[in-house]
Amino acid sequence: MTGEAGREESIRLFPELVRIEAELVAYASLLKRWQAKINLVSAATLDDIWLRHFADSAQVHAAAPLITRWADIGSGAGFPGLVTALLLKATPGAEVHLIESDRRKASFLRAVSRETAVPAIIHAERIESVLPALAGQIDGVSARALAPLTRLVHLAERPLKEGAIGVFLKGEEWRDELTAVEALGSFTCESAESRTRKGARIVVIKRKASPS
Repeated sequence: MTGEAGREESIRLFPELVRIEAELVAYASLLKRWQAKINLVSAATLDDIWLRHFADSAQVHAAAPLITRWADIGSGAGFPGLVTALLLKATPGAEVHLIESDRRKASFLRAVSRETAVPAIIHAERIESVLPALAGQIDGVSARALAPLTRLVHLAERPLKEGAIGVFLKGEEWRDELTAVEALGSFTCESAESRTRKGARIVVIKRKASPS
């Protein structure tokens, strides 16, 4: 669903996008401009930015609306982390760390952050160098299309063990990956159907409570 129809459908699915509509228009404009220089998203999705990227990303905030301190890993073009930051723009104390080792993509994230004045901190470093140090400072970790769930849990292990939750957007391979995480024995997993992609899921991972 492209163009105006995609925008209308995205807002129907996530009415909260209305309050950041102007910022998302600016974001889309920057994305198309930078895409000519560096590969930020699949070219096939450029005409479907609203539904494929903005609405899809909005599912993270919808899954955990009370969390205001996030780390988004492998942020790429800012999905889902930059959309989360936009949705939290008016929330006092909100903070979203965007971790992206590709310096060109990190530069794009900074450009969008400046243009939209979001509460985002950009880290142009490897996830392993940044995320463990954020444990205790964040309450949620997010990612989209980055790695299998077991790898994501490994990367986010320290924040998860200190009480943060993981909210990960996964494709059709989610079922086997969920089973692999549950087999680790240290985490609980919940999943919900994606509102934007058939067969995809939003997976929420939490540390298991210690036996009393």
